[in-house]
Amino acid sequence: MSAAPAPPVLSKREIQRISLTNFESRKDDITKQLMKAATDLGFFMIEDTGISQAETDSMFARGAQFFALDDKVKAAVPCDPATFVGWERDAEVSPATGFADHKESIQVAYDQRQWGSHWPVDDNCPGFRDEALTFMGNCESVVHKLLECFAIGLGMPYEDFKKALDNSAQDCNSAMRFMNYYDVTGRTFPTGHMRVMPHTDMSALTLLFQRVGETGLEVCPGREATTEYAMGDEWTPCNPQQGAITVNIGDALMYWSDDKLKSNFHRVRAPNPGEYQKQRCSIAYFCQPCLSAVCQGPLKKYPPITGQQMAESRYMVSSPQSHLPTWH
Repeated sequence: MSAAPAPPVLSKREIQRISLTNFESRKDDITKQLMKAATDLGFFMIEDTGISQAETDSMFARGAQFFALDDKVKAAVPCDPATFVGWERDAEVSPATGFADHKESIQVAYDQRQWGSHWPVDDNCPGFRDEALTFMGNCESVVHKLLECFAIGLGMPYEDFKKALDNSAQDCNSAMRFMNYYDVTGRTFPTGHMRVMPHTDMSALTLLFQRVGETGLEVCPGREATTEYAMGDEWTPCNPQQGAITVNIGDALMYWSDDKLKSNFHRVRAPNPGEYQKQRCSIAYFCQPCLSAVCQGPLKKYPPITGQQMAESRYMVSSPQSHLPTWH
C-alpha cells in the first residue's frame, strides 16, 4: 500500500444556498443562481422546496427503525451488486485507501421494474415502503424544478430531461439510499481514513438530506483535483443546515451538459479528535436516467449514451483527469 496521504487541506469556499420560493415567478433568477453554483462547485443547497422538516424527520425515523433490526433480519433484503438495491454493511472498500467504509445502508427503488423483495417487510418496519415511495415522489418533484432551470440555462428542451428522467417509466432507474455511519466516539483513525471514499455520483442530480450537527461531508472541485482520488487536494466542508437540502450534479448531467455542469469529487471523512464522532445518518435520492434514455449534450461534445450504459459503468471509479472514463 502506498504511503499515507497528507492531512486534509480544508477551504472556506462558500456552499451557495438557493431558495425555490415563488418558483414560477422567480424561475429566471433561480436559474442564474443554479447555473452559477453548478458550473463552479457542483454542490449547492436549496430551501423552500415543499418538503417539510416533519416529512424529512419521519423518513429518518423510518431508516432508524430498519437499522435497529438485527443484522440477520436486515440480511433478508441483501444488496444486489448489479443494482445496489438492498442492504449492505461495510461492503465498500476504497481503492484509494484500502479501508472499508464504516457504514451500513439500504437502497430502495420504484416498483415498476420488479426489483424483487428489496423492501423491508411490514412485520419489521410497518409503513416503510409506502412512506418511502411518497417521499421519493416528493423528491422527484423538486428535482424536476431544478431540471427546468438547467434546461433554460443550457439552452435545451426541458422535455428531453422530462422524458429521460421519468419516475413512472417501466425502466426508471432512480433510487433512494438510507445511510447509517456508526458511532466512533473515542476512536482514532489513520490519516486519510474515510467513512466514504472520494467519488462522484452517476446520477443526473442527487438530493442529500442530512441532520444538523452531523458533519463530515466534503467536496473537492474536479478542476482543482491534482492527485489520485483528490486525496491530497483542497476540500470544502459541506455541513448540513437547518431547512436546506444539499444537491450535487452527477456524472450523467455533466455528460449531458457537455461538461458545463460539474460532477465533482465528494467524500465523508472519518472524524478527527474533537470533531463530531457520533452516529451520522443521511438519505440520498438519486435521479438517474431511464435505462432506455439516450443522452447527449447540445454541443455533441460526446457521443450519445444510454441510461443502461451509464448504469453498467456505476462501479467505475472517476479519476481527476476524466470523471467519466468509460463514457468518453
